[in-house]
Amino acid sequence: MYRLKDIKTIHLEITQKCQAACPMCDRNMNGGDDNPHIDLSELTLEDCIKIFPPYIIKQLKTMFMCGNLGDPIIARDTLEIFEYFRHHNSDIWLSMNTNGGARDSEWWRKLAKTFGQKGAVIFSVDGLSDTNHKYRQNVDWNAVENSMRSFILAGGRARWDFLIFEHNEHQIEQAKKLSKEIGFESFQTKKTARFVTSKTDPKNTHQAVNKKGEATTALKKPTKQYQNPALVKQNQIIEKYGSMDSYYDVVPIKCKVKEEGSLFITAEGLAMPCCWTAGRMYKWWHKNPRVEQIWRFIEKSGDKAGIDARQGLEKVFETGIFDAIESSWTKNDCSAGKLKVCSMKCGIEWDPFREQFE
Repeated sequence: MYRLKDIKTIHLEITQKCQAACPMCDRNMNGGDDNPHIDLSELTLEDCIKIFPPYIIKQLKTMFMCGNLGDPIIARDTLEIFEYFRHHNSDIWLSMNTNGGARDSEWWRKLAKTFGQKGAVIFSVDGLSDTNHKYRQNVDWNAVENSMRSFILAGGRARWDFLIFEHNEHQIEQAKKLSKEIGFESFQTKKTARFVTSKTDPKNTHQAVNKKGEATTALKKPTKQYQNPALVKQNQIIEKYGSMDSYYDVVPIKCKVKEEGSLFITAEGLAMPCCWTAGRMYKWWHKNPRVEQIWRFIEKSGDKAGIDARQGLEKVFETGIFDAIESSWTKNDCSAGKLKVCSMKCGIEWDPFREQFE
């Protein structure tokens, strides 16, 4: 797939911890109890020094913190890790995606100074004071607004990402106006892919719950103009191939991360090609998470110990996991070993992720 010297972008999931309880996040079960398969792992500064010696940092163009499960602002060493990367590469682009609902003003000012003009924060804020918490459960609006204002006032560059649901679509223009007032460089609406499903019946609602298991918000798709275009294109795919699984079996794959020279590091310190492959590891609805196909590739590479980047990224590349994943794309179908998640996320005819931004 690629070699270590080809890596130009690091996608770093620093933690599995988060103060929020977003109902469509794999970290918890519909906003309630935590995913039983995760242990709230977190990378420290010492871990990152082991994974990323200066010579690797110097070859990078970008390092951003996001991931599948946690929020970077909750991790203990987030600021220090960004400072470490900046110290060894004055030109690297630094960024993170966050719900913004934690840390005091001084922390945000320090982050703005570390990033300078070569970095940005993407604030994932899906509404205003009366609606943001309906999806971003447990996120305090006052904390969010303080974070946004503190970071930008200190010279930080920022983008506001706004996931559109039925309950917040009427606030798009109001939120965009507020973003300009605060000083955001851009405001990005996202036609959420969270209602895209491989099931025959369309998914129109998603019931959120709290830690007690009590129903909170019934999340609903927005009106048609704000829906992800992939929802319509999915019907065309099914008509053409007979089913989504039949499409996944035969679709050619154009790997996004291979093109970008991007590598994903999980909060356990595991090196994977992308957040999507890693995201199949711990689906909470499986009694045994290892039923997922991605585990066959991990197990053949020495299991988690074999892809632990804290032993050195060179050793991870020597396991051959990245080449094995790429080689699977030429298999006859997914049952024969073609990695299905690659077809789902990088198949050339259907891309719910990219369609979010249309």
